[in-house]
Amino acid sequence: MVAVQMILGQTPWINYLVAARSLHEIHWNDLIPAVAGAVIAGVGVVLLLTALLPGKPTVLPLAGDLPSGATRHSLRSTLRAAGSTVDGVNGLALNLRGRKISATVRTDRTNTSGLADAVRAALQNRLDQIDPARTPKIRIRVRATRSQS
Repeated sequence: MVAVQMILGQTPWINYLVAARSLHEIHWNDLIPAVAGAVIAGVGVVLLLTALLPGKPTVLPLAGDLPSGATRHSLRSTLRAAGSTVDGVNGLALNLRGRKISATVRTDRTNTSGLADAVRAALQNRLDQIDPARTPKIRIRVRATRSQS
């Protein structure tokens, strides 16, 4: 930037002589270069780990002869739709974490017995249709909005 300003005959933003003199007076064992070096090394380690460590897969492999997969978003959407069709389910929150599916069912029923099993069966049926390479474990929690008095 300074070189372009000097070529164009403009006054540079930074005085080259002052900058060169300031940098020449700094020694490697001073605090400023040591802190700057540590920060740059830390950023380098973070970038290296980011490049080497695997992230969360966006496509989950499906079983079968053809190489195919389903995105996490589409799998979560289709499972949520399958669980919401169960009678008595008002809302369904679904989390996919690794090899586990956690579903929280909201219902207005006062008697929630059997609801978790019905939702689990609906989710398992849909998983059997999708046929993922690794079948996840399903964990169901039921939250009743009404008290069971």
